[in-house]
Amino acid sequence: MSTETAESAGPSGPDTAEEAGRRREQRGWYFYDFACSVYSTSVLTVFIGPYLTSIAKAAADTDGFVHPLGIPVRAGSLFAYTVSVSVVLAVIVMPIAGAAADRTGRKKPLLAAAAYTGAAATTGMFFLDGHRYLLGAFLLIVANAAISVSMVLYNAYLPQIAGPDERDRVSSRGWAFGYTSGALVLVLNLILYTGHDSFGLSESDSVRICLASAGLWWGAFTLVPLRRLRDRGVAANGEGAVGSGWKQLLATLRDMRRHPLTLSFLLAYLVYNDGVQTVISQASVYGSEELGLDQTTLITAVLLVQVLAVAGALGMGRLARSYGAKRTILGSLVVWTLILVAGYFLPSGAPVYFYVLASAIGMVLGGSQALSRSLFSHLVPRGKEAEYFSAYEMSDRGLSWLGPLVFGLAFQLTGSYRDAIISLVIFFVAGAALLARVPVRRAVAAAGNPVPERI
Repeated sequence: MSTETAESAGPSGPDTAEEAGRRREQRGWYFYDFACSVYSTSVLTVFIGPYLTSIAKAAADTDGFVHPLGIPVRAGSLFAYTVSVSVVLAVIVMPIAGAAADRTGRKKPLLAAAAYTGAAATTGMFFLDGHRYLLGAFLLIVANAAISVSMVLYNAYLPQIAGPDERDRVSSRGWAFGYTSGALVLVLNLILYTGHDSFGLSESDSVRICLASAGLWWGAFTLVPLRRLRDRGVAANGEGAVGSGWKQLLATLRDMRRHPLTLSFLLAYLVYNDGVQTVISQASVYGSEELGLDQTTLITAVLLVQVLAVAGALGMGRLARSYGAKRTILGSLVVWTLILVAGYFLPSGAPVYFYVLASAIGMVLGGSQALSRSLFSHLVPRGKEAEYFSAYEMSDRGLSWLGPLVFGLAFQLTGSYRDAIISLVIFFVAGAALLARVPVRRAVAAAGNPVPERI
């Protein structure tokens, strides 16, 4: 805005400029969801699970075991265990990143480093073929840990770019952007995968290109938030000093003891989100290995999830405005529980029923995650956004190692993916029970934040 224009705007000029700047940042913020969500959909949810499992099976001994670092692992459990290991690595790194962001106020360079590390590892999955299950496991560990670290920094912007009464809307739009990009890329993946012969590619080649393209997409669209988001100053007291991963996490949790209601919500979220993340990461393995569905069916089912998740995220955002975020989340957890029960009884070789289940997942997936993020943002003390969101992200991704571990152990012990999938019900039931006990209005006030009219 020129000086003349600003002066002619009168007293409202600075407010208008500040509002325009905030909206610009919000639009840039949405685009990180747009950038990185293709990893969660195309890579983690669709391709890497079945593909890495098939490579591990090809490398397995006559008893069906591979031996990474000399440890006998059933080939069908390798993917779940790899996800768990990636989460443990994220637990170590995320508190360091969150503390560094709070101490220096420089979230953006840290976001760039994490995003491009993950994008590079994902692009490197193009070289995953033959018996290279160890390479696949390594790249998956790096990419999964990197996206977790980047989301700590990304989520920490939410309280800074959105006021208390608009965070549900902004958070839900971010998820909607992510599911839109996931759907778009999955359409391109479906065209390439189903028509690989006409493109002169083998099935393996088409999968590797789909994996690598997700990394290129992630890196390219990360440029938008890096251009539009801005770093803020920090308090002079130097809070948030960087220590070791576990030391900083424990320091954050000790600080949370001064806000026990925030900690109570985080515990509830840790439990039910562990179930959500495990369903997301293991659904394609369940569909291919237990239900005998082909890759085309899995891609189209996940595409259906992406399309409906956009409407679900926006729709649940509207429900939250009428009924409050807490009640809306509780309703979604009931639906998640019913989905798992239905999944246990799903007949093999019946794609229609799998599509019905995918539709139900799509309607609750984005909304439950978006509203959880916006609800937590109300419970964070000012000046400690990145530090607290590092703990939140451990619940979102970082501590979501227990679900995949339970899933992998259940299959290793029983040989049945149905037993593995039904074991996840406990996460939703227990998480809902814990969330129901959190008085969120008191929790917001106790954190020193203004209480929205409806929460």
